[in-house]
Amino acid sequence: MKLAKMVMVLVGSGLIASAAQAQEGGTLKKIKDSGQITLGVRDSSIPFSYLDDKQSYQGYSIDICMKIVTSIQKELGLTALNVKMNPVTSATRIPLMANGTVDLECGSTTNNLDRQKQVSFAPTTFITANRLLAKKTANIKSLADMKGKSIVSTSGTANLKQLVTLNGEQNLGMNIMTAKDHAEAFLMVETGRAVAFGMDDILLASLAASSKAPTDYSITSEALSTEPYGIMLRREDPAFKKSVDTAVTNLFKSGEINRIYAKWFQTPIPPKGINLNIPMSDQLKAAIAKPTDSGDPAAYAAVAEAQQASPKKK
Repeated sequence: MKLAKMVMVLVGSGLIASAAQAQEGGTLKKIKDSGQITLGVRDSSIPFSYLDDKQSYQGYSIDICMKIVTSIQKELGLTALNVKMNPVTSATRIPLMANGTVDLECGSTTNNLDRQKQVSFAPTTFITANRLLAKKTANIKSLADMKGKSIVSTSGTANLKQLVTLNGEQNLGMNIMTAKDHAEAFLMVETGRAVAFGMDDILLASLAASSKAPTDYSITSEALSTEPYGIMLRREDPAFKKSVDTAVTNLFKSGEINRIYAKWFQTPIPPKGINLNIPMSDQLKAAIAKPTDSGDPAAYAAVAEAQQASPKKK
């Protein structure tokens, strides 16, 4: 069944639980009582969560979230469960999670120690790195090449925060600009308003591949950070987190995650039929073999190294 047919968009402030309601009985009770679960989704986080040419939300993270929804529906014994897609941005996703507007955030959100003070995360489902995208003619090979130049990143992201910090620490004198979403940030580079766009490399690669002139752009090999992605949920709701974690872990154990990954990263995707052709990284394979919701980037490097060092079974 197509995602568009599975989604029922219910309108009205009375149908959106407040943060107090969510905390009082827990998210599972809220979902069971209302017969609805609300997913926070993105408009332009290709291929994780985005609008296609039919204005339907699609993507890797949304497919994972729909598996979680199915698992929760079975756990609660519901014959039906309405799914509401609620658009969020990098700046609004955490506030809308905290105030009870959305129950799961299905986008491209980095799980880090700072954010864990405000929200929780399911086991990591993707690992990327913060890099820079620029036109090849700009000849940007590293952050040092951006000294005195204009750079853009998306409002509310860890990438933007890191760029501000590095700008001061390294005395780069960059003009740091913000965009409301990834599409706007890419457009600023495309139109020459910014020399580079600092963001997670997988998002940069997707935006470049979907652009009018994909070969015009390059992405730096220098990685400024490691960024583990996870489905976001409210803090201090252990019952709901257990349900979500179980659903994601079962997805890993069954091997279904490999099919979902191949669908979005190794086969043509809508709306333009572009194949990103990005194989699963050793870090992600390790995180799938040993699920973790750690917000410490070092944990992913360590588990990948351990897996590579262990003897392979014949």
